[in-house]
Amino acid sequence: MRDLAPAHAAKLTKDWFTKKQLEVLAWPANSPDLNVIENLWAVVKRKIRDRKPTTLDQLKQNIATAWEAVSAETCDKLVKSMPRRLQAVIQAKGAATKY
Repeated sequence: MRDLAPAHAAKLTKDWFTKKQLEVLAWPANSPDLNVIENLWAVVKRKIRDRKPTTLDQLKQNIATAWEAVSAETCDKLVKSMPRRLQAVIQAKGAATKY
């Protein structure tokens, strides 16, 4: 599966799938993103939002510090939320949910 991101729709990418004889499944452009890493990125973004780094090194340090501050408990909660999130998508018939 792939979404309609430009890199996924590029001729080079399409040619690669054809050459490898891989079937690409349809993936609606507005489908819910159920990848837990997206939620984890949101947690990290909230942790660094107010730091306002002025150099690339400061930004890298802020990101590293934020990642280190993410607890195993936070990751566990995100993974355990999957059944609820999937059920919400099913109930919404694939439309957007609060997740």
